[in-house]
Amino acid sequence: MKVNTKTRYGIRAMIEIGKDNSGNGVFQKDISLNQQISIKYLDHIIHALKVAGLIINVKGKKSGYLISRPANKITMYDIHKAFSPEISVVECVNSKQNCEQAKHCSAQKFWIGLNDNIINHFKSFTLRQMIEGDIP
Repeated sequence: MKVNTKTRYGIRAMIEIGKDNSGNGVFQKDISLNQQISIKYLDHIIHALKVAGLIINVKGKKSGYLISRPANKITMYDIHKAFSPEISVVECVNSKQNCEQAKHCSAQKFWIGLNDNIINHFKSFTLRQMIEGDIP
């Protein structure tokens, strides 16, 4: 499994937004500059984060972005889901269709376990931990 670029940049943008204590929000141009993400690409990231309900836009002339809930209530899994609805190390783990080999596959439980471990890892870290660098 490879984490896509949008997810990686989305996590970086969320950390940048989550660090703001001003209450005014963080400008997209500042996120772009600080995280070295092009404005054009960041537009897609910001849009996905807004649609997922992870950030809100502060109204007004000097509007910026704020996280929509406390940083300790947002997991890396929440952010990942904004860009990719499921995590799948192999196709058969989350497939809506039945695998033809399922009855004979000795590896399926291994793949499901690995997939579950990755999901649980994403769920086990909050945005607050990422902001504070509190990663064991």
